[in-house]
Amino acid sequence: MFKLTKRSVEGLEVETADYFVWDRDMRGFGIRVYPSGKKTYLVQYRAGHRTRRVTIGQHGVLTTEEARNEAKQLLASVARGEDPSAQRRAKRHAPTIAGLCDRFLEEYVDQHCKPTTARDYHSIIRRFIRPKLGPIAIAEVSRADVVAFHHELRDTPYQANRAASMLSKLFNLAEDWGLRQAGSNPARRIKKFREEEKKRYLSDDEQIRLGEVLAESLEEGSESVYVVSAILLLIYTGCRLNEILTLRWDYVTSHHLELPDSKTGRRRIPLPREAYEILMELPREEGNPYVILGDVEGQPLVNLQKPWRRIRERAGLNDVRIHDLRHTYASVAMKDGIDPFTLKEILGHKNLTTTLRYAHLADDAVQKAAGSVAARLARAVRSRDRQDGPALRVVR
Repeated sequence: MFKLTKRSVEGLEVETADYFVWDRDMRGFGIRVYPSGKKTYLVQYRAGHRTRRVTIGQHGVLTTEEARNEAKQLLASVARGEDPSAQRRAKRHAPTIAGLCDRFLEEYVDQHCKPTTARDYHSIIRRFIRPKLGPIAIAEVSRADVVAFHHELRDTPYQANRAASMLSKLFNLAEDWGLRQAGSNPARRIKKFREEEKKRYLSDDEQIRLGEVLAESLEEGSESVYVVSAILLLIYTGCRLNEILTLRWDYVTSHHLELPDSKTGRRRIPLPREAYEILMELPREEGNPYVILGDVEGQPLVNLQKPWRRIRERAGLNDVRIHDLRHTYASVAMKDGIDPFTLKEILGHKNLTTTLRYAHLADDAVQKAAGSVAARLARAVRSRDRQDGPALRVVR
């Protein structure tokens, strides 16, 4: 038994069966570690002759201190003779969309979703679903209600579509839990708004310019070696931002990055020589398992957006997002003739459809190819013209 802190919680090992670890300083406050790696804070107490447990939330979505503060409030209510578990159970089974959201977050999201996905779900529920549909009874929500909800968000099509998709998931679970009649999902087959696809990647000249700014920033000390290295690793590997920021030294081999968990699960990323050399030159901090270090001792860099804004401004690339570096990687791969199936494995996509969305990034290569074909045909046609008589001219 020890005090639960961010470091001690993240150091808990995953075992074949779930287990509990209880806080040394606050009786009844603990964390449950699942074989999947999920870690969930909870409070345990006695109500009459029965032991009750109340889930507080998932580690990563909540910080340890946030969970501790929530535990204090729950245990204070127990001391007043209340039963938070019974109260939550009653609220969870309340036949409203708000109650459905609570149960969804507690029983589904905390158990099955990654922290980043969980944060997105919490945000969509808090900002859109609960304010608009929260008080309505689950069984009374109609397709017209969902269509109107979706339409109200038309000015932000991406958010509108994500919210509609999440509603569909909510109503599917409501059917599974017996809260709606089977097959009655009112959010099924809602026509999505068209989303503008952002086609942005770095041209050859822009790549050179970015490289020059990175070198200058490192040389003059305006950016740390970890910031510059993180950006170069994103360029050289095509990794997602979080995959680089949370990279640990024990994931690094001479030829691969062996990620035990990523957006698409366990992932083995090819490590080219250029990226490997960057890694080998990075200073290490004793006791810190992370590759890209931040300002907090023992922790990784958590925010690359601020330094990236400074760097892209110096390079004259104000419209380039960090994710566009991944687009650039895909663009270069397409130009070099990497087939989509191979690129899918490199980028860690679940399905080929996602990879094929990057095919448009080779537009300039397609343009050059089309121009080459047209030029060759034109030479042939004009050669025939010269043999047979006057060249062809367009008659107006």
